[in-house]
Amino acid sequence: MAKYKVEITGVNTQSLKVLSSKEQYDLFLKYKNENDLKAKEALIEGNLKLVLSVLKRYHSQNINLDDLFQIGVIGLIKAIENFDLAYNLKLSTYAIPLINGEIRRYLRDNSSSVRISRTIRDLAYAILKFKDLYYQEHLKEPTSMEISKALDVSEFQISQAMDCLKEPVSIFEPIYSDGKDTLYLLDQIADERNIKDDKDVYLSLKKSLLKLKKREKEILLERYIVGKTQMELAAMYNISQAQVSRIEKSAINNMRRLMK
Repeated sequence: MAKYKVEITGVNTQSLKVLSSKEQYDLFLKYKNENDLKAKEALIEGNLKLVLSVLKRYHSQNINLDDLFQIGVIGLIKAIENFDLAYNLKLSTYAIPLINGEIRRYLRDNSSSVRISRTIRDLAYAILKFKDLYYQEHLKEPTSMEISKALDVSEFQISQAMDCLKEPVSIFEPIYSDGKDTLYLLDQIADERNIKDDKDVYLSLKKSLLKLKKREKEILLERYIVGKTQMELAAMYNISQAQVSRIEKSAINNMRRLMK
């Protein structure tokens, strides 16, 4: 069990307090309604284990966990400051992506910030809440289609809202490997300066897409037009994520062959 324990200098991680739901709710009322800074401090101290739970993902890496803990606490503070009780959402559901995002931003030494509109942020809250309630009832994640119907929004809007909780990734981030060739994010980014000037490319793309197998065409459209993840497509078609990756790669290779 010891290898899974996160050790932080000067912090007894085993004695960290965990707030009950009522304690947390009462503290949030004091902090939000009365700007009670002691209540805010109590909320931070009572949720430090959320930071530790995120740090476990980086435990095997050669990284100073003391530094990451401090950065993770910053993410927790931001989550507490922006948390809204009106959404009836668990703090952990909202805070963990922000804590992880703060740590990843620190590791990439990226200090830039992105402003998210209130409308998109509200939708992200609603999606997280629906996912949380859906999982409690069905013990599985809802599909994008189920979220779309429940919240009366398009799947594109869902994808856009959830993207606001994600951090930027390097264009050299590996996204697929079959053991021989590695596919990087850069490989799937088009050079719009050339494509926009060549209408023949659009026509060729359209013709090659029509010649693909039905499943290949559907997966490409869902991935690159609708914006679904491979995990979501795996659930939709009742196949593994690895199978979705193989079909996607095969479809791209077939399109390249057909366009020659």
